[in-house]
Amino acid sequence: MSSIWSQTTEEGGGVQVIHFNDEKIIDDLKIQQIAKELNEQIDKAEKRRVLINFDRVKFMSSAMIGKLILLGKRCKNDQIELKICSITPNIMEVFKIMKLNKVFDIQDDEAKALKAFERKGWFG
Repeated sequence: MSSIWSQTTEEGGGVQVIHFNDEKIIDDLKIQQIAKELNEQIDKAEKRRVLINFDRVKFMSSAMIGKLILLGKRCKNDQIELKICSITPNIMEVFKIMKLNKVFDIQDDEAKALKAFERKGWFG
């Protein structure tokens, strides 16, 4: 099975950046594989900073959103800083309806998200 995502590490801030390769994340088997591999990558995050970039994703099922919620809880419990970026307007609308925009730190694009990792304190 081909890789469902690709990842890079931003050397300066030590942020592990994950990009999905598929436009649609709807297949249950693929979603299970994504969840497993994301958890494995979170285990490997050296500086405990992870950015998930959804720039290529145009649609995802509610099952994938459920996996993201579980991943977010795990990151919070394990004190891993998780950010999400580049969500399409359609997916963002679902996030807003489910109030996930209040749960996740969602940035417009990768550059803004990487910069947001550098902010410290109340006034960033």
